Amino acid sequence: MGAPFTLYVDSQFLSPYAMSAYVALAEKQLPFEVRLIDLDAGEQRMQPYQCRALTARVPALTHGDFNLTESTAITEYLEDLHPAPACTALYPALPRERARARQLQAWLRSDLGALRQERPTESVFYGDAGQPLSDAGHAAAAKLIHVAGALIGAGQASLFDDWCIADLDLAVALRRLWQDGLPDPLREYVEIQWQRPSVRKWLDHNAAARA
Repeated sequence: MGAPFTLYVDSQFLSPYAMSAYVALAEKQLPFEVRLIDLDAGEQRMQPYQCRALTARVPALTHGDFNLTESTAITEYLEDLHPAPACTALYPALPRERARARQLQAWLRSDLGALRQERPTESVFYGDAGQPLSDAGHAAAAKLIHVAGALIGAGQASLFDDWCIADLDLAVALRRLWQDGLPDPLREYVEIQWQRPSVRKWLDHNAAARA
């Protein structure tokens, strides 16, 4: 189980799911190599990547002879393999808090489709809001702000006492509304997440890919 990790991400460093897996590895300070997949060229559907990545998506993690896709599966695998206190915890220790973090991750990946469509990940990293939100987009944005507002109060730096990977996922979702306007407590929360060293490393890759 001591084999090095290889993480396959999109060549533009735009995937929020690849970002989540990348930050998980960086937080645990595990040695890993990053390899790029050109999604525009359809490389995710070509061999040898499709053979390695069961669902033909990014991210994909290779660990020895084991290959895994889907970001939450990757983060939970890393958490099981390298738990706290030896490594930074990706999930809270308390069962109810851990369940809430996983609930939030699952919800962010399965709901808010109109918002993801109208505020794609380019808006997360490049800050361009584009066209005004549609009615469906406004409804999704209101739902996101309602949920985030119920979990994050003024001056709150993380969902729970300690940071967890769901903080990153929530911050990425909220960044989609950066130019549309966020309540001050949520804007401050996102800014705190964006300054985390593991997140800055991904943002540096994103900036380099854009240059």
